[in-house]
Amino acid sequence: MTLSLKNLTKSPLIVAAAIAIIGLVGQSGSAAAVSLAVKRACMGDYFSHCSNHAVGSPGVRRCMRNAGPRLSKRCINALIDAGEVSRSEVSRRAAQR
Repeated sequence: MTLSLKNLTKSPLIVAAAIAIIGLVGQSGSAAAVSLAVKRACMGDYFSHCSNHAVGSPGVRRCMRNAGPRLSKRCINALIDAGEVSRSEVSRRAAQR
């Protein structure tokens, strides 16, 4: 079976994931906007920990912050690279566990 855009859009889960990628944490152009790299790296973490919050809502950022120790290394590294969190803050929080 070959994958095509037509086939992908038939799956509600794929459509939901695409919507989450587009507006995971912030709205485009706002001060709280998050890079596409962060959205891609953290999509699984969003679904695992914060999908009960509406995409683009203030609760998503708060939820992701609270889920910090449980976030994937990929997501944490993307957040560090984007300046959303410092490496020292990640280390500090890890030491508290």
